[in-house]
Amino acid sequence: MNNLDASKRQTVALAGVLQAAQLVHELAGRGLVDQHTFETSISSILVTNPESTEDIYGGDLFNLRPGARALRKILLKEKDVHPNIMRYAVGILVLQTKLMKDNAMLTALGERLDAIQAQAQHFSPTHENVLAALAGLYQDTLSTFSFRVQVQGDPQILQQQGNADKIRALLLAGVRSAMLWSQAGGKRWKLIFARKRLLRDLEELGFRA
Repeated sequence: MNNLDASKRQTVALAGVLQAAQLVHELAGRGLVDQHTFETSISSILVTNPESTEDIYGGDLFNLRPGARALRKILLKEKDVHPNIMRYAVGILVLQTKLMKDNAMLTALGERLDAIQAQAQHFSPTHENVLAALAGLYQDTLSTFSFRVQVQGDPQILQQQGNADKIRALLLAGVRSAMLWSQAGGKRWKLIFARKRLLRDLEELGFRA
């Protein structure tokens, strides 16, 4: 994955984290999300041996426009990003840090994903059976940590099994992007000092306001 330098891979990955977090917020509050954006995030979980960073996100970084837009707004301290989106994104980064320290869980995740990949090829990445399998994987692994991402929204929406599955699958997608961020050298403490660099990367990648 040497098509982008490490800095830009970090920026793309953070856009992926923000996109998953934004989708969680929209789904929990309205029960509706843009299908193409949703499919980009979910499909990224199933790309385990990409040849390029673009491969992870459907072959085109512009599939991450909503996440890049949210990241840009946060970096510019604009007021119209819901605080829950930032909270979910930070929670996803915390989960990823914990996951990287648990080799047994990493192995289990990899093995289960192999089976889910086959299932997705038979159905589709966003088929309800695949989403249920991804949600089950999240529950059996990341959800067992003492730290949990607490999702807030409309109780009637959150109580529907299909929506709960989508939210857990999206959190898993966020962690997948956070893994990419970490592999490219991302560290949470560095984010404090990286604002200008991230904004420059977004601009150079074509993610303008």
